[in-house]
Amino acid sequence: MEKTLRSLCWVMGVACLLIGIAHIVVGPAAVPDTGSLTATDDSQNRFFGAIFAGYGLAWIWAARQSPIAGEAVRWLAGIFFVGGIARLVSIAAHGWPHGFVIVLTVLELALPPVYFWLARGTEESRAASVTSAARQIR
Repeated sequence: MEKTLRSLCWVMGVACLLIGIAHIVVGPAAVPDTGSLTATDDSQNRFFGAIFAGYGLAWIWAARQSPIAGEAVRWLAGIFFVGGIARLVSIAAHGWPHGFVIVLTVLELALPPVYFWLARGTEESRAASVTSAARQIR
């Protein structure tokens, strides 16, 4: 279970890092179906790209911990889930976005429970191993 969690954390981290870098380098054109924007819109998009790249680095940091930090994974997955909720607010306020963004919304709402489950399972497995080792020592 820990190997699966570690792999998924790596994938999430690298994906977020690359998406963040794309937003910094390419700007709002990295987003499908984006119309004409102001300089302020461009600045905001690139700034949030840097934040997203940092978020990706946090996932990579979590993946590199040994044992993997379940609490960090839960925080990062929770932030991802809140991003999905924010997209639902946008849908309610402005209607349906480009189909690709709908796919992102589904991922942002569906993946966090998987991360929560894997983090809990990894911690429970680790605790059971420690308990078993302690019994053998006695």
